This record gives sequence, structure tokens and C-alpha cells, in this order.
Amino acid sequence: MITISAFRWVPDFAQGQVRDLRARWALEEAGLPYRTRLLDQGDQDKPDYRALQPFGQVPILEEDGFALFESGAIVLYVGERSETLLPKEPQARARATQWLIAALNSIEPFIMDVARIDIFYADQEWAKLRRPGAVEFAQRRLGALSKAFGDKPYLDGDRFTAGDLMMTTVLRILKHADIVTSDRRLAAYIERCTARPAFKRAFDAQIADFKLAA
Repeated sequence: MITISAFRWVPDFAQGQVRDLRARWALEEAGLPYRTRLLDQGDQDKPDYRALQPFGQVPILEEDGFALFESGAIVLYVGERSETLLPKEPQARARATQWLIAALNSIEPFIMDVARIDIFYADQEWAKLRRPGAVEFAQRRLGALSKAFGDKPYLDGDRFTAGDLMMTTVLRILKHADIVTSDRRLAAYIERCTARPAFKRAFDAQIADFKLAA
């Protein structure tokens, strides 16, 4: 059975955001059973874990002696077994992969710039000066993303794919602010994707682990 690593507990602001959610959601969409390897604080720095994840992050996926890190790589790996995530038709498959990479490379860095300021440095003077510029850069990318949607329900038209899974988790990072949701297309898109039963199961499973440790 597939095992996904996750933290046993994180602060409230991170609950529902930790990146093992991406792996759980992919597995739920694919209908693949999995179990979790819950890490206590410090476990991510132990040699056995660092041998599998050199940066000490979650998640890693383990299956039959095989280990894989990075949430994008894990979602693509799971997607190989799920037409819901990665269509069989080569060009549609390539477009799903394209949007997954765009979420991680073209959107997430700008989203994370704002999130880091708001969550960790909001009271520092340099952060107060930096935030307007960071928000402006994020809004430029979000505006381009919204324009790319047009009237489509999903990134590649009528079909949800791994690209939508990854993009939704990236956009949710700024759930504490209205930077994303002030755009009606993006707000509706997040609502549409997070209404999927597979997302709800993945989200509930992550939160349940944190509640057990509370």
C-alpha cells in the first residue's frame, strides 16, 4: 500500500494547507488506498527521513521500496494511474502537466511571497514596505490566470485534471486574504474544485490527524 508522510501537528494557520494534502487529494481522485506516516517535530531531520527527502519536507510517497518526494512529482506519479488526473490522449495529458507546472512555477512563488510576509513578518517594517509590491506582482499573475480561464470551468475546458488539483491548492494558500477571491472567476474556480468529494475526503483526513494530536 502507498504511504504518504505528513506532520502529526502544525499550527492552526497551516492546517489544511500542508502539502501532503496534494498527495492525499490525488490518491482520493484516483481511488487508491493509502496510509500516513505521521512525523513528530524533529522526525523530518532524522537521517532515515533525510535519506528519502533531502530537504526534510512533506510529503514523501513510499510504495514497495520506492520513494518519491515533491508534491508535483507525487501528483504526476499518482496521475499515471488515473484518467481523472492525467487523460490518456497525449495532448490533453501534456496540457494537464503544463498547468501543474505552471501552478508551481508561475503562480506559487508569487503567492508565497505574500503569504510569508503576512504569516511570519507582518509586524516588521521591511515587510510592511515590501508587501504592496509583492501583492502587485501576485495580482499580475492572478490576472493573467483569470484571463486564461475565460468562461471555462477548468483550466483545460470542461475536464478537471491534475493541473486543476495543483492550481487549486496553490490559490488556497492566500485564503486569509481576498487577493485571489476578489476575482470572481478564481473564487468560483476554487469553490468548484474544493467541492469535489475527493478534496473533501483528503482535507478531512488531514484535519483528523491534527485533531488526534491536539
